[in-house]
Amino acid sequence: MKINRRYLLIAATLAAGGYVVGCSTDRQQLRNTRLPLAKGQIALNGWIKLGTDGIVTVVLSKAEMGQGIHTGLMMLVAEELDCAWDQIRTENAPIDKLYGNIAAMADGVPFRPDDQGPVARSMRWVVSGMMGQMGIMMTGGSSSTKDLWLPMREAAAVTRATLVQAVAQQWSVPASQISLQQGVFKGPAGQTATFANAVQWLGADPKPAEQFTLKTHADFQLIGKPMPRNDSAAKVDGSAMFGLDVKLPGMLHAAITMSPVLGGTVNTVDDTQAHAMPGVKGVLILPAAHGSSGGVAVVAEQYWQARKALQALKITYNDGPMAIMSSSDVQAQLAKAVKEDDGFGFWKAGDVQKALSGATTQLESQYSAPYLAHATMEPMNCTVLFDGNKATVWVPTQVPGLARQAAAKALGLKDEQVEMQLTYLGGGFGRRLEVDVVAQAATVAKSFRGRPVQLLWSREEDTQHDFYRPACVSRFEAGLDAQGRIAAWRNVSAGQAITPNFLPRNVGMPGMGPDKTTSEGSYDVAYEFPNVRVGHVTVDLPVPVGYWRSVGHSHQAFFKESFVDECAHAAKADSLTYRLDLLTQHPRQKAVLQLAASKAGWGQPLSPAPDGARKARGIALHESFGSVVAQVAEVSVDAQGAIRVHRVVCAIDCGMAVNPNTIAQQVESSVAYGLSAALYGRIDIEQGRVKQSNFHDYPALRMAECPVVETHIVASTAHPEGVGEPALPPIAPAVANAVFVLTGKRLRSLPLQLNV
Repeated sequence: MKINRRYLLIAATLAAGGYVVGCSTDRQQLRNTRLPLAKGQIALNGWIKLGTDGIVTVVLSKAEMGQGIHTGLMMLVAEELDCAWDQIRTENAPIDKLYGNIAAMADGVPFRPDDQGPVARSMRWVVSGMMGQMGIMMTGGSSSTKDLWLPMREAAAVTRATLVQAVAQQWSVPASQISLQQGVFKGPAGQTATFANAVQWLGADPKPAEQFTLKTHADFQLIGKPMPRNDSAAKVDGSAMFGLDVKLPGMLHAAITMSPVLGGTVNTVDDTQAHAMPGVKGVLILPAAHGSSGGVAVVAEQYWQARKALQALKITYNDGPMAIMSSSDVQAQLAKAVKEDDGFGFWKAGDVQKALSGATTQLESQYSAPYLAHATMEPMNCTVLFDGNKATVWVPTQVPGLARQAAAKALGLKDEQVEMQLTYLGGGFGRRLEVDVVAQAATVAKSFRGRPVQLLWSREEDTQHDFYRPACVSRFEAGLDAQGRIAAWRNVSAGQAITPNFLPRNVGMPGMGPDKTTSEGSYDVAYEFPNVRVGHVTVDLPVPVGYWRSVGHSHQAFFKESFVDECAHAAKADSLTYRLDLLTQHPRQKAVLQLAASKAGWGQPLSPAPDGARKARGIALHESFGSVVAQVAEVSVDAQGAIRVHRVVCAIDCGMAVNPNTIAQQVESSVAYGLSAALYGRIDIEQGRVKQSNFHDYPALRMAECPVVETHIVASTAHPEGVGEPALPPIAPAVANAVFVLTGKRLRSLPLQLNV
């Protein structure tokens, strides 16, 4: 990317505010003085507690929403600390900037992965420093392992070195003569000691060791091995605590209905009948806050009493500007934008227009994707207990610090007067990066001091008042030379920006610089185009949008990989070979593509589907969140035109594979979630109202529809990269490319439907 005035201004501004970051203390050495300690516990840092009973407590700053991150972080600590697995316990971290997610924010700068120029490196450094100072706790962006790979290992290594020093001093031997394995210290004369002994010898306020050594990859005993998840048993026996599992003495229940028009507010409420119904304790008007629509909550002794009373309310609304907008208007505006505007240039090289004019073959196509809801299995919920001076909040959230701020603001408290009790998340997918439900629950609880109130959204409210994955339109032009190679590539997409909307409503700050959230996946690709321009047009629309699993990659991969396939077919080339020829300088991506194709039997004949229909393979390659994924999908089309996906072979290079077990699970999850969107997902808006309401008209992939998923992990010793999202983007284009082989029809709009 060329240096331009806009980027220099951004970098200079950020640098002015983040200059001091270079002198900050390493995170593993920071001692969190607010880390609560039980009797007999000590803490050398904010990540690990040691007990005189020999128990090691790992402090977890990431939310567990099914991705298995807690198990992975335990593995990092157990590896470097050399304790036994059954010694480890876990607890959620308190809210502190020590636990701020630096990696996710550094990944948000709008540069290509292979751009290591001075501006790109400076902006990554400055943004990392700024976020370190802000300390926003967040689980998202497939960043958790990447963010904590070094801090937690170093914290464990410091702790190990400190314990070894204590044992060495107790035995009067050099520390170098002491070994530690599975929580047992051994000395040169056959002495042995346990963690309990070592912690007692440390004393109440030990000084951390100044020198420590991290293990090399060759020394790993746990990292890289498949480990069962630490939460499996609790989720099987029902003891795992999700937001909806919170049950407290005297708890009241709140149900909510919001303006049917997105962004609308309440005008009048006639609650006479509702107040006369059994169990009803109150009816409250809720203002639009943190991006939500205005609504009305009914509070009752039981949830279904509150739900029934909602139906008795007579409400009028102020619809607002969305009342005149429909999905067709959105698509028309986006299509107009890509026709009339080249957008902000994220990737420019060569002379595209000249190369297009001189091309032997010219191709042009336009693709589109709709709004999508998150549809988490656990609907939005939050429980708040407020006594007038302090509050406790139980909530499944990806952003505990921001959630605390929202609750404190609604209750008129300082942040430190709000205690957060974090639960498991029944799915996040980016929806639980929002804090609207927390603000609503706190507002309701403010009227019921001394009694906990649990607010639960219905599935209908959840579907119709989401922060949706933005709709997007993308236009492509390509010029092929006489050999069919891509000589020119021009692409412009259009959609709403997420970050400039997310930051004001949740953080209270404006977005800074070009927003890549809807365009990512279009310009940060490995394909080698000699003449290229990729741009994006931000279109301001009033539809509430937010982060959705894999964000812009979720649609840009479909656009890009489908059009590459169009180029391959125009060149009468094999889809695999054509892609490999575009990766001559990218061995990592090339190897992943070859691995997926080899394991899938690319080029080999396929047996028919169970119904006798012919099957075909489609292939796609995409890089996101630092990981490279290639997928081959085996697909058939039945007599009614329904698309069936039978097998998906996935190769992933995610750097060091900490826990291959959870990586495979996340690949399978991403394929299922991505297929749900690819085959069925769409949110339609008509006069400001979302038409879909539940799983009957916003379906998820059923068990019987799920394909066999094979995961092949590339062996690597590189820094770990993202896993929770990268396997989602390639599935839609892999399926669409297979459908083209079967039918000759190029599906350019999501969801993929042959009968439309």
